[in-house]
Amino acid sequence: MKFVVGLTGGIGSGKSAAAAEFARLGAAVVDTDAIAHELTKKNGLALPEIRKTFGEQAIGPDGAMDREAMRERVFAEPAARRTLEGILHPMIREESARRIAAAVGPYVVHVVPLLVESGDYASRVDRVLVVDAPEALQVARVRTRGLAAEQVRGIIRSQAARADRLKAAHDVLDNAGSLEDLRKQVAALHQKYLQFARP
Repeated sequence: MKFVVGLTGGIGSGKSAAAAEFARLGAAVVDTDAIAHELTKKNGLALPEIRKTFGEQAIGPDGAMDREAMRERVFAEPAARRTLEGILHPMIREESARRIAAAVGPYVVHVVPLLVESGDYASRVDRVLVVDAPEALQVARVRTRGLAAEQVRGIIRSQAARADRLKAAHDVLDNAGSLEDLRKQVAALHQKYLQFARP
């Protein structure tokens, strides 16, 4: 059995930076967001069902799912969000399980933004690692992606509360500082996970 670390955190907390550092140190990374992008890009496996369910307005001019339009829709209509999740989540789960099984590396870092919210993922990992940052910093980081502050706060409110996430964590990466600070913390955890992963 592979040793699997579930990496999670709120939007803008720095999950991608942490995952990239684990990958640089030799861990296998399986990212559910990357899988979701593949499923919803042009000719992605989820597109036919998304088109059938939400209509042509869900598809952008490039032939991929229109992420901006769908983001607005699912935040305005909780039922639409549940429907979209019902299409995507089983496909993401199946593909991530396949990638974990095929992964090479001493252990697997499984990046799941909604790990705490969806109980199923928590049962599929050996440890939960939370990347934590203050909300003001999350908002500032995500605004550089072109989202308005209110949009970002809306996304944060729709995710698990910071306290709940921290309560579920076995390990925490404090990402309120510099990238160098984050790298040092990842390096220490990498050593710890190598120990856990030894048969």
